[in-house]
Amino acid sequence: MSGDLPGAVDGAPKLILRLEGLALAAGAIFLYARLGGSWVLFVALILAPDLTFLAYLRSPRAGALAYNLVHSTLGALALVAIGAWLGSAFAELVGLIWLAHVGADRALAYGLKYPSAFGDTHLGRIGR
Repeated sequence: MSGDLPGAVDGAPKLILRLEGLALAAGAIFLYARLGGSWVLFVALILAPDLTFLAYLRSPRAGALAYNLVHSTLGALALVAIGAWLGSAFAELVGLIWLAHVGADRALAYGLKYPSAFGDTHLGRIGR
């Protein structure tokens, strides 16, 4: 296990998950560029998912729930798919920005949160 955090991944599986995150971020940015997305929009929204940190002001449990809802690929992939289905380039682009954020977080070892503390993630403890 990663350190003394039960449930956290370590070793080669952790490396693979981080590399998958890097591939996700790179792929999302590549597709964003191919679709001709505005880089101003990209810069404006790339950190928007981190606003979920505000839920930690309520409690670690609320913070983990909000963080995990927004830092899962499920919502972002759904937005890209719905955008493609409806012909909404804007929805596709926002979904790709969202995926790029999630991928970059995973590549940097910021995993999904456990409700015990902000730094407790499925990729191990972050911070001190």
